[in-house]
Amino acid sequence: MRVRFGVLGPVTAWDGAGGAIALKGPRHRAVLARLIVARRRVVPVTRLVEDLWADPPPGAVGAVRTFVAALRRALEPERPPRTPARLLVTEGPGYALRADSDGVDAWRFERAVTAAATLPPRDALARLEEALGWWRGPAYAEFADAAWARAERSRLAELRLHAVERRAEALLSLGLAAEAVPDLDAHVAEHPWREDAWRLLALALYRTGRQGDALAVLRRARALLVEQLGVDPGPGLRRLEADILAHAPHLAPSAGPGGPGDGAAGQVWARAAAAYDRTVASGARARLESTVGLLRGLAVTGGGGLEAARLHRMAAIAAAEELGDPALTARVIGAYDVPAIWTRADDPEQSATVVAAAERTLTALPPGGHEGARARLLTTIALESRGTPPHAPRRAGSTRTVRGLRAARQAELIARRLDDPALLAFALNGVFMQTFHRAGLAPRRDEIGAELVALAARHDLVTYEVLGHLIRLQARGALADFPGADGHAAAADRLAERHELPLVGVFTQWYRALRLAETGRAPTAEVEAAYRDAAARLDGAGMPGLERGLLPLALLCLRARHGRPAPTDEHIDWGPYEPWARPLVLLAQDRRDAAVTALRESQDPPPDLLFEALWCLTARAAVALGDRETMRRAHRELTPAAAELAGAGSGLLSLGPVARYLDELAGAGAAGQEGR
Repeated sequence: MRVRFGVLGPVTAWDGAGGAIALKGPRHRAVLARLIVARRRVVPVTRLVEDLWADPPPGAVGAVRTFVAALRRALEPERPPRTPARLLVTEGPGYALRADSDGVDAWRFERAVTAAATLPPRDALARLEEALGWWRGPAYAEFADAAWARAERSRLAELRLHAVERRAEALLSLGLAAEAVPDLDAHVAEHPWREDAWRLLALALYRTGRQGDALAVLRRARALLVEQLGVDPGPGLRRLEADILAHAPHLAPSAGPGGPGDGAAGQVWARAAAAYDRTVASGARARLESTVGLLRGLAVTGGGGLEAARLHRMAAIAAAEELGDPALTARVIGAYDVPAIWTRADDPEQSATVVAAAERTLTALPPGGHEGARARLLTTIALESRGTPPHAPRRAGSTRTVRGLRAARQAELIARRLDDPALLAFALNGVFMQTFHRAGLAPRRDEIGAELVALAARHDLVTYEVLGHLIRLQARGALADFPGADGHAAAADRLAERHELPLVGVFTQWYRALRLAETGRAPTAEVEAAYRDAAARLDGAGMPGLERGLLPLALLCLRARHGRPAPTDEHIDWGPYEPWARPLVLLAQDRRDAAVTALRESQDPPPDLLFEALWCLTARAAVALGDRETMRRAHRELTPAAAELAGAGSGLLSLGPVARYLDELAGAGAAGQEGR
């Protein structure tokens, strides 16, 4: 199990599926945090005792060992008894945490900020926005008073402030000064001694046509520095003030995409944004609600827009909660009704944070009224809880998904009672995301898609009309109705072209690669090339939950469909699909014993759009290895989908008829053992 650690906020850990790992009490977390601060180096037990207690009690060393043993059980639950730990290791006089180089969010953040300095502005902006989105609060939040954490907390806080300013610099380089102003305004309010932040804010204001405001900002910075610190502004601020007064040519705004020089639309945007900044107070609550409206539109642009929307959504939720107004927080959370088609979250940590905020807000809303807001919060919970198992407590995230299924049903009931078309469309998206609790549910999802298409067309809800067509594309593919699926792909493409929705083409291009494979007439090399072209479309689309490991999985399914062994290249990144690909890869390498172990250690596939496909791969491995218990489970799980194509319900790939795999399982004796 690959474990990731988070210290950019409260100290936490997540398993390979993105579920939170229970870390016991505060001293257990303190031990873990102290080892993370050491960056893979050994921390002696005596030092841990000194750091954990101001006045160590008798038996403190034994207590530390108890904490370590509990952490090991939590972090490596499947490690056999009496085998050495691989993650939290004993070495010499103490312990070390051998986390992967990308296993701690703070380490990834540091590398991302360093790398951004070498990138062009657009790439730097995307990298910085993604990295800033990893912050969930102050670093090592619950150890603010711990002496051993003080230096690292300060270092990370400074690095974050630097990243915020470099992000603003990238926006200015791209001609997006109006977008930089709100965040810089808040930044200087929180950190008034950072001269570079004042410089960037003044420059951004000047480039949006607000010369007077830019000069006022510089005067405010001068007054703060002189009155509070007794120092004059540095040369950067003094030079900028002189350049603004002189209208220096080098201060002219860049004409980047979406910037002031980009045609009439760009000019209208810049003027409207500037007017909003002038007339709506920087602390006004209306800004939060307006922000979420912008983010909703930004998310469907794809790429950096989707990533930026995710980042700023979290900041908006946090800001709303700080104001202590549950109704406002409910509107901010619920207004982000961006249609979702893929069942694996792009950022599981963020999804868990959103679910927690929505649950808190539901509890805080006063009884009576706010029914629409409640439905939106419930739908948000349903959407953000997608793709994790609704049963089997041994699996991470099960409780959250049971809640997601119940929340989806509650939201749908409220939306139908209120007769609110937009709310119902949003709620149906939540219902769709929770309709994967067993195999064979393509007909039900087809019904949801059909209702969405009809509802959205009647009420001009374009993005939900597109969503309905994509859902029906998937469902009709699962049911082997490719003429029907073709029609929905074409309808989605027409709407996307008319309304500038570039992400739609990602899904329809993948569908056409699947369609080519399913004709059975195209040469394998041609189908593989179509899949590779579709995968290239994912690069930079801002959907890591969809992208990682998908191309290798599609090519593996193509091989399995034609009876060819799995690829044996050890450098293939299978992403989240590695547990189900690994047994077949090991079989192809003639490593049968290792394949048996890998199959035994793999968990059941998560209930999502690839549920049937991953079970069929599991079935193929189980038959080859003679694993009767796994064969029985596979037969039981796949039987409800006997009339469907395995994987085609994703709209992306296919293993052919589920019935073929059921026949293989039955032939190997699985069906005969079902009732025993």
